[in-house]
Amino acid sequence: MDMSQAINRQDALTLYQEYNQDESLFRHALSVEAVMRHFAALFGEDVEKWGVIGLVHDLDYERYPDEHCTKVREILTAEGWPEEYIHAVQSHGWGLCSEVEPVEKMENVLYTIDELTGLIAAAALVRPSKSVLDLEVKSVKKKWKDKAFAAGVNRDVIKKGAERLGMELDEIIKETITGMRAVAAEIGLKGNL
Repeated sequence: MDMSQAINRQDALTLYQEYNQDESLFRHALSVEAVMRHFAALFGEDVEKWGVIGLVHDLDYERYPDEHCTKVREILTAEGWPEEYIHAVQSHGWGLCSEVEPVEKMENVLYTIDELTGLIAAAALVRPSKSVLDLEVKSVKKKWKDKAFAAGVNRDVIKKGAERLGMELDEIIKETITGMRAVAAEIGLKGNL
């Protein structure tokens, strides 16, 4: 049996919750999962697989921050996860905390949108509505230019990722917002709309 068929969202969620308790990290995991699912659908790829990888991408971060993107290989290997899933998860930290380069389209999407979801969440929260549902690309682009805003967001990674995907930054921002809208309530960004 192909192991990748056996990994479903519930398995991934159970594993995630075993290693992580932090609410804001969980909201980030749900954001990335939703955006990965959205991009998978956009590209005609395996939505479940992309979503599962998005959900667990920071699996080792809360408990092993100094071994982020390294410890995860040990955890997922012990759980019997396929190599392509492990490689994908490790590659999102390329050049930051990992030597594993994103190669597949799925990996490059994860690499690009991981930081971007943070910028979008921050941009949504400073709106009067506190919502991602009425957030527009131009608002995000305005915040992008303000280096003091969400200063922890690595804009270079997002730019490099966009180039690797051969997509315009505006398009990636638009699709990432759309992906996050699908889970607006779960990630605390429904606001007062």
